[in-house]
Amino acid sequence: MENFWVAAVWSLAPTVVVSAIFFFVLRGILRVDRTERRVYAQVQAEERAKRGLPPVDAAPLPSDR
Repeated sequence: MENFWVAAVWSLAPTVVVSAIFFFVLRGILRVDRTERRVYAQVQAEERAKRGLPPVDAAPLPSDR
């Protein structure tokens, strides 16, 4: 019976490892995208301030139509 559990663990291990790698890669991509958008918004706000333009308002919510 012990061989059954060893085989079960070894058969599930690759799926779990690949899923964990996929999770961390996807999480990293989303974090980088979020940070890039934040930095871009800051740069855009600084440039608008330099030119004397008003700040860009946040996008309206769908319920604000």
